[in-house]
Amino acid sequence: MQTENKTYFPSLKAVQAAAERLKSVAVLTPLVKNLQYSKRYNANVLFKREDLQLVRSYKIRGAYNRMSSLTEEQMKNGIVCASAGNHAQGVALSCKLLKIKGTIFMPSPTPNQKIDQVKMFGEEYTNIVLVGDTYDDAYHASMLECERLNKTFIHPFDDQKVIEGQATIGLEMLSQINAPLDYVFIPVGGGGLASGLSTVFKQLSPDTKIIGVEPEGAPSMKTSLKNGYNTELKSIENFVDGAAVKKVGDKTFAICKQNLSEMITVPEGKICETILELYNKDAIVVEPAGALSIAALDFYAEEIKGKNVACVISGSNNDITRTEEIKERALLYTNLKHYFIVKFPQRAGALKEFVAEILGPNDDITYFQYAKKTNRVNGSAVVGIELKSSKDLIPLMEKMKSRKFYGDYLNDNPDLFQFLV
Repeated sequence: MQTENKTYFPSLKAVQAAAERLKSVAVLTPLVKNLQYSKRYNANVLFKREDLQLVRSYKIRGAYNRMSSLTEEQMKNGIVCASAGNHAQGVALSCKLLKIKGTIFMPSPTPNQKIDQVKMFGEEYTNIVLVGDTYDDAYHASMLECERLNKTFIHPFDDQKVIEGQATIGLEMLSQINAPLDYVFIPVGGGGLASGLSTVFKQLSPDTKIIGVEPEGAPSMKTSLKNGYNTELKSIENFVDGAAVKKVGDKTFAICKQNLSEMITVPEGKICETILELYNKDAIVVEPAGALSIAALDFYAEEIKGKNVACVISGSNNDITRTEEIKERALLYTNLKHYFIVKFPQRAGALKEFVAEILGPNDDITYFQYAKKTNRVNGSAVVGIELKSSKDLIPLMEKMKSRKFYGDYLNDNPDLFQFLV
């Protein structure tokens, strides 16, 4: 007779036990009011700063809780994980602290900065294997290693002990506040953090609305909740690498299906705008996944007025080489960066006329590339222009058209635009 599968929910006893294990490992991160966002939304906006962990993300909680629960034989045999980011660093530090030998599979294109961080945290206890081009390639290689050498796989999110470890954030938050929280915004990738934290709040603060937030280009949890079953996406945008998965966990989906109040997606450009804003105004460095919960506030501006709101900042492992891309995406999202094909008459002074008479006094040319000249009358160029105000776009286009400089607008042409951004 087949028994019905029941959804696993972390018990408070199990989460409290995880908190005890993590006392000397995970930092009790602050839950602090942010003045900028509190004023903007007329709300009491608090940040749970998991970016301040030693490994600069909350992932140490789940990794260490899982690994410290292994049997002596499992510890002796060693562990394996697949990750290109925060999970790998959490596992590496756990290996060193618990003196467990670990093999960490990472995709070959993983930036050296991330590889060096994993080496630093794991020291002689970790071995890094670069394989394939994607996380999926690394995952499949890691599973083969587990089967071949009888090692234990440390899953980044779909594991009972990992979920219990991430749930300790919820216990901390509830111990750090004087008044009930009305809303908690949580970034969602595979769903481990959302599953653990939401379960704690459901038991200890059931009136709190738990809002899950995904990047628009990787809506795996939202799609699954809409379909009513755990759905694998055919393709995703990997820009928010800490929260971009094709399929969430089976365990985490079952929990989130019952616990989350709402599940929303946020455009990648909005995430980039938030990253720059946090850095420029609050000197807070976050990775794209770490900005998700804060970027979502705009979409709840009216609803959260006068409320107590918490945002989990999940991590700060941002690669400085991505800064230009982040700025570019932010400008595009705020309608301040525009690309055109400009037709320049083949006569002296045409470029000077364009700069002096077509562009506004605050407009900047940030990209200029001549195309191959096709005739003796006009020469086309791809021109990127940064505006001070989005309201300047229409007047600019009208001047270009009236003076016969206008060729095409590329922001709305994805087939061509992909070669620029």
